[in-house]
Amino acid sequence: MPPETIPIRRAMVLAAGLGTRMRPLTNGLPKALVPVRSRPLIAHTLERLERAGIERVVVNVHAHAKRLMSYLETRAAGPEIVVSDERERLLDTGGGIRRALPLLGTEPFFVINVDVLWSDGPSNTLARLAHAWNADQMDALLLVVPTAAARGYDGPGDFLMDAMGRLERRAERRLAPFVFAGIQILSPDLVAAVDETAFPLARAWEPARAAGRLHGLVHDGTWAHVGTPAAVQLVDEERLR
Repeated sequence: MPPETIPIRRAMVLAAGLGTRMRPLTNGLPKALVPVRSRPLIAHTLERLERAGIERVVVNVHAHAKRLMSYLETRAAGPEIVVSDERERLLDTGGGIRRALPLLGTEPFFVINVDVLWSDGPSNTLARLAHAWNADQMDALLLVVPTAAARGYDGPGDFLMDAMGRLERRAERRLAPFVFAGIQILSPDLVAAVDETAFPLARAWEPARAAGRLHGLVHDGTWAHVGTPAAVQLVDEERLR
């Protein structure tokens, strides 16, 4: 699908985490720069966003921020990259997005976790997500992966989904058929409504879920969570595309 047909033009990459589960690989560099298939982890995401025609990408930074910022400055091609600086205080996922809202604008935008890799199914994944977005029905649209097919993940799952695509949280001590893929579209109003500085994004999702406006789209390609050294090795060996 040509980039110009994708109606969403801005994105945020969440790259400010401490990367504690990725140690020792993150002892001296940010998780975003851990080599995966011989390239920094964040490079894979930035290339996907470029292919989708994204014009501006906001990247938040915290741990080893100078190293990540220096790398981002070397990327001459692709979307405009703007840094959201969280060196003074780590704001968690929701707080980081809320702080970056002035850089993202007033229209819906992509948010992608830096530690996920995916391959497209029959069509471009980001384009597919963008064209499934419906502002009249949604405040958040999450890409989800069948729990059984999620590489680098061994948990009980995150969500159940009804026939209309609406998501419900997994009940405690129960299993769920879908895992959040770390890729989503958000309405800026959803995050702006949380009157806190540092908070997890799940806190912003909750009002949307209660109102039936938290939706999911099932990924039709392959996916991996690259959050540990073992997952890096897994992805390198399997050559996930």
